[in-house]
Amino acid sequence: MARHGAELLPDLPAQLTRALESYLTSLRFERGLSRNSIDAYARDLSRYGTWLTESGISSLGEVDRSHIEAFALHLLDANLAPRTRARALVAVRRFHGFALAEGLASTDPASDVSPPQEGLRLPKALSLDDIEAMLATTAGEEPTQIRAAALLELLYATGARISEAVGVDLDDLDLETSLVRLYGKGGKERIVPFGSHASNALGSWVSRVRPSMAAKAKTSAPAGALFLNARGTRLSRQTAWQIVKDAGELAGLTADVSPHTFRHSFATHLLEGGADIRVVQELLGHASVTTTQIYTKVSEETLREVYATSHPRAR
Repeated sequence: MARHGAELLPDLPAQLTRALESYLTSLRFERGLSRNSIDAYARDLSRYGTWLTESGISSLGEVDRSHIEAFALHLLDANLAPRTRARALVAVRRFHGFALAEGLASTDPASDVSPPQEGLRLPKALSLDDIEAMLATTAGEEPTQIRAAALLELLYATGARISEAVGVDLDDLDLETSLVRLYGKGGKERIVPFGSHASNALGSWVSRVRPSMAAKAKTSAPAGALFLNARGTRLSRQTAWQIVKDAGELAGLTADVSPHTFRHSFATHLLEGGADIRVVQELLGHASVTTTQIYTKVSEETLREVYATSHPRAR
């Protein structure tokens, strides 16, 4: 007979599965929670475990605070109700606390991450100067630098999720028309344009570096993936995530930077530049414009700041 809640867990890496099953078992036998309560925890932690796995995380030792914060933004991006988001983060915090207490992990990355307040939580966006500082760290002729430049330019130019970016195939990219096909949640397809900076970086990667990496693939027909690793196979989400994080550290940014930060920056900068919210909705692949409206609040904050510092009678 399956343990309470455990049968609701998806197929996850072994270490994550063992830790989650141990926690759900403790909820039953040590805390004496009801079946319904345990199932609610299982559903929230299943969402978390799936997100970690899709982000390239296979063990609790790889999780740090930036991942917890990025998961919180993922919940917001999923257009969940405030109470649902808060409940999910509480479950994550308690799970990590349990893992530390039981010796399943050496740290608790969620200990000082507060659950969201009911109502709107504004996403964090990088300034254009920060974006350019990160892109400047990829300047150079090393193959990894050229790949990093192409990846970062694509993320900022299209607002793609990291899973969408690493999922792009060569056939999805048209450098002549500067369009890329992205596959979002549920396999939903959208076509997104990109500018000259991204086109130049992607063109350099495709023509100068990718062929030599593709030649290292063990199969006779290399994968059609746009982004490859040193073995000639598709770049993983984990490696792509690390490329973004490394660029932030090299640029000297004090705030944690993730691929999702680029997505938020893309949307915020478009709206601040006067883009219509419906257009931004289509570019992001949001099913509902309600999700996209969080970025209009960011722009309103910017407008208030400009007004307060510029209008002679604002103070």
